[in-house]
Amino acid sequence: MTIQDRLQTRVKRSKRSVFLRSDFTDIADYDQVGRGLRSLVQEGLLLKIGYGLYVRARVNRITGQLMPDNPAGNDGVLIEAMERLGVDYKLDDLSLKNLSGESTQIPANVKIIPKSSRFTRKIAVGKQRVNEVR
Repeated sequence: MTIQDRLQTRVKRSKRSVFLRSDFTDIADYDQVGRGLRSLVQEGLLLKIGYGLYVRARVNRITGQLMPDNPAGNDGVLIEAMERLGVDYKLDDLSLKNLSGESTQIPANVKIIPKSSRFTRKIAVGKQRVNEVR
């Protein structure tokens, strides 16, 4: 079984949708894993959402474009990525009011704001991004 096959098998069998490059260190060394992940992105099995961050992809039935394979959509992918990186975050006020039941307005996009000013990593799924600290 080649390195490419082992990477592909692990991605397909995993219950999570966000992967770090370090998840595959037991398969091969750093450079080989990087080449394998890059080829999985070209094949359309993964989408790159940030430095060393990948999300499992699927084809959208309506548009035919690749999209994240997460039941919670782009918001769920960003939240899972922040949790996988171990970064504390908070949601915007409108999202918090909706989740607590104070408001019936549903935000179009949940804004995820890291609590630490030292977090500078750029994570983006489509047009949705993790916002900088204000």
